[in-house]
Amino acid sequence: MTAQEVRLCGLLLHEHFGEVVEKVGTHLLRSGAQNLRTIIHETGLSVDLVKKSLMVLVQHGACLFSSGRKGPGSPTEYRSGCDRILRILRYPRYIYTAKTLYGDTGELVVEELLQRGHMTMSGTVKTVADRLTQNMEEGRSMDYSEVSSAFSKLVETHFLQRCPNPAAGATPAAPGTPAAPASAIPPTPESFPDCYKVPHMTLVGRGKRQLAAEDGEDQRNAKRQKMDSEAHGDEGIYWQVNFERFHLHFRDQAIISAVANKLDQTSSEIVRTMLRMSEVTTSPAATCTKPLSANEIFRSLPASYNIPRPILDQYLTLLVDDPMEFVGKAGESGGGMYVVNLHRALANLARATLESVVQERFGSRSARIFRLLLRKRHLEQKQVEDFAMIPAKEAKDMLYTLLSQNLVQLQEIPKTPDYAPSRTFYLYTVNQLPTARMLLQNCYKTVANLIERRLFESKESKRLLEKSQRIEAILASLQASGAEPEQLTEVEEMITAPEKQQLDALKLHINKLDSAENQVDETIFLLESYVNSTATSTG
Repeated sequence: MTAQEVRLCGLLLHEHFGEVVEKVGTHLLRSGAQNLRTIIHETGLSVDLVKKSLMVLVQHGACLFSSGRKGPGSPTEYRSGCDRILRILRYPRYIYTAKTLYGDTGELVVEELLQRGHMTMSGTVKTVADRLTQNMEEGRSMDYSEVSSAFSKLVETHFLQRCPNPAAGATPAAPGTPAAPASAIPPTPESFPDCYKVPHMTLVGRGKRQLAAEDGEDQRNAKRQKMDSEAHGDEGIYWQVNFERFHLHFRDQAIISAVANKLDQTSSEIVRTMLRMSEVTTSPAATCTKPLSANEIFRSLPASYNIPRPILDQYLTLLVDDPMEFVGKAGESGGGMYVVNLHRALANLARATLESVVQERFGSRSARIFRLLLRKRHLEQKQVEDFAMIPAKEAKDMLYTLLSQNLVQLQEIPKTPDYAPSRTFYLYTVNQLPTARMLLQNCYKTVANLIERRLFESKESKRLLEKSQRIEAILASLQASGAEPEQLTEVEEMITAPEKQQLDALKLHINKLDSAENQVDETIFLLESYVNSTATSTG
């Protein structure tokens, strides 16, 4: 992991879990596996704070623990990795995807699991039903069975999975107590046969509204404890969000979108159908989908598309002949066997991203040179000038600028062993994978800068934001108690016109920064997918 990744992880931990968890998390990232005593000594925090921080990290899957390296009986060691912490950046996208596919109920189920790390099915169903009931009209409530149905659908499509047991026959750590150490190699959820098996749950009822403030905190806590103590048949079975399944969905959507932009909507729908058919049969690390016959594809196309068989054959031929090579032909049986080239598609998407970055930063002529080197692999300076049709002086300046930014590499090929400049070929080239890795680090740095800027903006206007929140709370309580419009207007006027203008400008600025974070994360996802796919295909 790099310094930029650790910096971004620290900012994400600080924003979501606070300063103490950030200190423990970044210490583990920098130091590697350590036991509790070493962590306490090196961070200078109290035993209680370190234990609670580790519990939070373990609860959210950002920290793993195992028996010490010295063998049985040695202290448990804790270690953390950037991958899981960086996924916090993608939480809004996971939640939005769940909302798109499964509506408000699916959205709240995923949101609760992301916020709490892992939960039982019954606990999730109750919490989500209560939240939905709270937003319904008076007298209406959400049935537990409806939330259970949405939860089951998310499990069936593998967006949710059971947490792996830390040890055989043991249950995951409950909030507040780290679980007992297990073997050095942590089990994966897929290594358990019941990973996607929904337990039989005896939970019947409807969501309940929150009690009013005057009913008292003690009464609320007593009711909550009573609800938690009730058995529903799924005790000890904890669920978590399956990030890899969401990533496969994002990858498929990126491929479908690219085909739609390059060719047309019908082509993208054919590719969508092929990806949907091979979801179950294709492993996440595969470079291409399992072969599908043209007959199977034709039968699986939704009737609403209304694509005749001859037209489908023409589209498949068009997709195979396209230079982007999203679809390949694997045989002639069954009207032709076709595959979606997943690795090739990711490589082309990453390549388009690199070209776009060069064009935005250095202009269209530099982008022309960059594309030329990607296509021709190795060219001398004179050849670059001729092929790109750019004057020698300008081409030289552009090449040296790209070289100084590590976007282009220079390869020396000597004619003689003495490497004399007069007898050496100097060839310019682009190595796509190292360039993608470098751009990925730049993206991490960019997101960290955006988060720091957003936090700075909020801190600068902290007093104004707090005043605004207080007034909103007063307005909400007055509206709930049926206050007169004059009273509401009077409270609203507590914020002056200049303050309101400043607040609007701040909200607009923070929204822009949030939007920029999400856009950069899309680029990060594409580049990460390409780098991981290349490592898998060459491994």
